[in-house]
Amino acid sequence: MSAEKDTKGTVKRLLGYLSAYKLRFIFVVICIAVSAATVAYSAVFIQDLIDDYITPLLTQSQVDFTGLKQYLIKVAVILFAGAIAAYLYNRFMVVIGQGILKKIRDEMFSHMQKLPIRYFDTHAHGDIMSHYTNDTDTLRQMISQSIPQLLNSVMTIVVVFISMLSISFWLTLIVVAFVFIILKVIGSVAGRSGKYFIKQQVSLGDVNGYVEEMINGQKVVKVFCHEEQAKEGFDLKNGELCVNATKANSYANILMPILNNIGFILYVVVAIVGGALAISGVTNISLTGVSVLTLGAIASFLQLSRSFVNPISQVSQQLNFVVMAIAGAERIFELLDEEVEEDEGTITLVRAKKDGDTLIECAERTGHWAWKVPQADGSVQLVEMRGDVKFHDVDFGYVPEKTVLHDITLYAEPGQKVAFVGATGAGKTTITNLINRFYDIQKGTITYDGLDIGRIKKADLRRSLGVVLQEVNLFTGTVMENIRYGKLDATDEECIAAAKLANADGFIRMLPNGYDTVLSGDGSGLSQGQRQLISIARAAVADPPVMILDEATSSIDTRTEAIVQRGMDALMKGRTVFVIAHRLSTVQNSDVIMVLEQGHIIERGSHEKLIEEKGKYYQLYTGAFELE
Repeated sequence: MSAEKDTKGTVKRLLGYLSAYKLRFIFVVICIAVSAATVAYSAVFIQDLIDDYITPLLTQSQVDFTGLKQYLIKVAVILFAGAIAAYLYNRFMVVIGQGILKKIRDEMFSHMQKLPIRYFDTHAHGDIMSHYTNDTDTLRQMISQSIPQLLNSVMTIVVVFISMLSISFWLTLIVVAFVFIILKVIGSVAGRSGKYFIKQQVSLGDVNGYVEEMINGQKVVKVFCHEEQAKEGFDLKNGELCVNATKANSYANILMPILNNIGFILYVVVAIVGGALAISGVTNISLTGVSVLTLGAIASFLQLSRSFVNPISQVSQQLNFVVMAIAGAERIFELLDEEVEEDEGTITLVRAKKDGDTLIECAERTGHWAWKVPQADGSVQLVEMRGDVKFHDVDFGYVPEKTVLHDITLYAEPGQKVAFVGATGAGKTTITNLINRFYDIQKGTITYDGLDIGRIKKADLRRSLGVVLQEVNLFTGTVMENIRYGKLDATDEECIAAAKLANADGFIRMLPNGYDTVLSGDGSGLSQGQRQLISIARAAVADPPVMILDEATSSIDTRTEAIVQRGMDALMKGRTVFVIAHRLSTVQNSDVIMVLEQGHIIERGSHEKLIEEKGKYYQLYTGAFELE
């Protein structure tokens, strides 16, 4: 019952998208009706042609083709109108289909931007991509092909059935009996293929996810000679897709030949019975009255029987695509129904200027920023943004039952450089993820300039933070555009100044087109160190009061690191900085160094103080090669 309910809900949502094209769809239905009527007429006109024109001509001594010519012209005009109608409804359905797909893709991408980081951590990127490609393609096929063909087939069946009744009630009974056989076959075969089409969509997303993962990790695969194991893994997933696709398409493909053969049998049976009824002179009953079956009536009915069975076969074939499309739509709606990142913050970040000791909100750039805090009485208070970050007894776990940070308390005053060191998995990166609210804490509080970060709008909070990650992401575009990503309204001069600050200006000017050099493939033409320098410049141009450097120099060689470190020191000057580093040489000048172990802060102090204590930091420092 739940599956049936979900399917009905999915269909209802899809119809909601169609409502935006209501008038066009009504026009499509009219065109389909015209096309279906001409199909029926193309069969019925055979009776008139034989009985009213050809047969009388056989008995005339002087043949006059005038009436026949006029009738054929009339038929040609009607059939041409049907062809035009068929062209129009197919053309309009393509426009409607692509419009709906564009809207769905826009909604998916817009919704995806609002999803929490947790969603992307728990879903294969290739499977997410499959929503935009395979799943939407099944919808395209259903909207632009299956729906119009289904409507056309249903209307054709109705019109043809009425036409058959207008010729012979007895022959129509034979056709109806065969239809019951056809429906039984369709129910048996199509029912089996439908469930495999659903499994095929799931397997296809799984294969896409695996391929995307292997492409991203191709260097690792080759370094560790994991090619054979990777192929085995792919073979398993591809094999499952092959099995599901084979079973789905096997049942779908054998259906049409079976139905065609049943149609041929029906054609023969109708011809034999019709001939027998005509020869024996059995009274023929039809909607038009009582008469004797004529040669034209039999010929016309034979054509109508084909026109009746073929749409039924098409309906059964298109239903498979509809089932597959609904499966794709359910996957798309699962993405659209994912809970977005909650943001209950009311505090915003605004530009400000100082008038003595008073802060005033302004529109122009002043280099000063303030938190705009709504008050209970409806007024607002401006709090200067200084970069004062504090953790108070914070506990956190990525899943509720497993806590990874325990009782974290730390104070980072404006302008201080705070470093986190410890083994992999100790919780260093997790702390920085909490500062920018990629995840929300379970216990305790985090304050920013004395304000609970839960009260600050996430977009404004993140605008106040500059982040340089270990994994660099560059986007297709020029070097200048990639640097400007940190501050969209930055001028070229500001971007160049940021690049100089990060010591990236030198190598950028040596690129083919300097700052206008187009990067593609995540900056594949650059070395890892160069990509990291651009990332540092991107953070520098944002000019935030708080910087988070997560292994920012890990991809840079020691010689380049010394150059970059000078630029980063200039970048960090006057800012609150959180540094995560395995190279302890990069954190020696920190104001506070915190040593983490299994989610606990076990030591804190300056480099000199921790060396004197000869604790865990001392052991790490004296055996620094173990962390490099």
